[in-house]
Amino acid sequence: MDDQLIDSFINYLRATKTKSENTTKAYAEDLSQFLEYLKEKKLSEPVLINVNHLHIRGFLAYLTDRKLSKRTIARKLSTLRSFYKYLTVEGLTKQNVAKAVHAPKTSKRLPLFLYPQEIEALLSAPNNDILGIRDRAILELLYATGMRVGELVSLKTSDINFGANFIVVFGKGSKERIVFFGQKAAESLEEYLKKSRPYLVKNIECDSLFLNKNGTALSDRSVRRIIEKYVKVAALNSHISPHTLRHTFATHMLSNGADLKTVQELLGHSSLSTTQIYTHVTKDRLKEVYDKTFPHN
Repeated sequence: MDDQLIDSFINYLRATKTKSENTTKAYAEDLSQFLEYLKEKKLSEPVLINVNHLHIRGFLAYLTDRKLSKRTIARKLSTLRSFYKYLTVEGLTKQNVAKAVHAPKTSKRLPLFLYPQEIEALLSAPNNDILGIRDRAILELLYATGMRVGELVSLKTSDINFGANFIVVFGKGSKERIVFFGQKAAESLEEYLKKSRPYLVKNIECDSLFLNKNGTALSDRSVRRIIEKYVKVAALNSHISPHTLRHTFATHMLSNGADLKTVQELLGHSSLSTTQIYTHVTKDRLKEVYDKTFPHN
């Protein structure tokens, strides 16, 4: 019964597409861990239905004892809130028992981003062979648009509008937005489509934009490995990921005068407060420039 409740919730998330597949998998893992914890408490079955807020607090304390970060614990509590909200809507529980439990306060981490000379080093790292041309197009597009890696690997060849240099992207929750790309990204994409993709494609009906050497769509993990490869070539910070290019895009836009609302729209953030973390980065950068250049300093 308990496993069926979890499966029902996960199937609901997949059917409604309210969460990305990675988030859905994380929810499934969180709930399985919570169920294992509850089974040791010897509650009457179905265990998940017979939970109160004290059991959830106990679970959070258990996670704290295991030295999990506050951020991870807060995410697992978010999973439980979503799960019990679903059970309440379905009429399986009377109230959302996780709603009354407060998440541990987490400090906001400033996003890691690349300075202009670092991003140039990364973009120039690929060779001019078939895979190198593809990889440069991937790097250029991630930086130029700020799109998520999951959005990138879902792109179709028909999604690219070269006339106006924009792409229609389907982000989290299947929300549609438009992202733009500049001339350098356009040139890299055109070179990939002319010189590289025709050699990679095996099935003429395959419309995925970025392909692996087997002729099928690249996965999130493959893109991460590609970036790790060129981070080493360019001798950059080893913690750089596809999301770092998204952070870099946002930071560079704000540093060069873009307003916060525009950057929010381009990133696909539902809340402006999510985008505001980048203002801390740009303020630090502005202060640094001010200290170096103001004559009466």
